[in-house]
Amino acid sequence: MSADTLKPQDRRQFLLEATVAVGAAYTAATAYPFLSSMAPSERARAAGAPVEASIAGIAPGELKTVMWRGKPVWLLHRTSEMLAGLKEHNSLLSDPTSNNSLQPHYCDNVDRSSRPDMFVCVGICTHLGCSPKLRIDPGAKAELGASWPGGFFCPCHGSKFDLAGRVFKGVPAPTNLVIPPYRYISDTKLVIGENPKKT
Repeated sequence: MSADTLKPQDRRQFLLEATVAVGAAYTAATAYPFLSSMAPSERARAAGAPVEASIAGIAPGELKTVMWRGKPVWLLHRTSEMLAGLKEHNSLLSDPTSNNSLQPHYCDNVDRSSRPDMFVCVGICTHLGCSPKLRIDPGAKAELGASWPGGFFCPCHGSKFDLAGRVFKGVPAPTNLVIPPYRYISDTKLVIGENPKKT
């Protein structure tokens, strides 16, 4: 049916409805690029998204690194000897109770973790953003001093951290290593970037 075969009042109604439909389509077509440009990109979403990590294959004393928000996050499987050693060198630390450092409330303890055997932290020195190295090898005491209990050493400027990421006195790093939010979703998997769900 064309507009020419309709009565004048029906023709008016037909033209009005056609105009509204064309206007709505034009508005939608114009608005879509504008509105879609306001949504975060896939890259931006990925940069802030939580990351799932498996800890199943990490042997005691071993360190695994995963990336979250473009930063290395360390997953260190601490042995019972490593954990026992954390209480023996508080006098050597700048902030042994982590009062001036960043960690979630569930990591406010000597271990700085929600599960003592698994240490999770951002692997970036709090001095100038270098990445320290795990030094628990036999040669570390000879290189870093007899009092070295094992931990993380930043070769760039000499900052030292223990196996809970707590900074030693007299080094350039001002604070302990940062602990990100994280939660366990099973005995062998955790999510970095999310706090535990409240029960």
